[in-house]
Amino acid sequence: MVIDHIGIVVKDINKGIAHWEKIFGYQQMTEIVLNTRQKVRVVFLHKPDSQMIKLIEPSDETSPIYAFSKKGGGLHHLCFKCDDLNAQLGELSEKGLRILAHPQPGEAFENNDIAFFYAQQGLNVELIDTDKKANRLLPLIPKTP
Repeated sequence: MVIDHIGIVVKDINKGIAHWEKIFGYQQMTEIVLNTRQKVRVVFLHKPDSQMIKLIEPSDETSPIYAFSKKGGGLHHLCFKCDDLNAQLGELSEKGLRILAHPQPGEAFENNDIAFFYAQQGLNVELIDTDKKANRLLPLIPKTP
């Protein structure tokens, strides 16, 4: 498994994009995508030689991250990419990690399955097995060796 992106909860996704572009030099890589299952709006940001950032904004007051965003938001999850989501989820479950969300289509990943588990130390982990990102504006620039 390798880290695909870092998920950050924000109150306002457009202000979050502007902040990450101005302060850290990231560029908006995708359009904002509504994820109806998780009740969030997400956007991917990219910077050469760095990890992708996914900003996450609650789409309404029933979103699971709504209260967190009202407290200022912050680190929500690390996302790991693996070769086979179902096999990896089984291995992690056998190692005692708790599944928070079983595999389900993720709109931000062109409806490829995503899953979430809890990995201790207060860390939520998203698991994917695809490179796809919905509604790309910029191609992914590989890291330099």
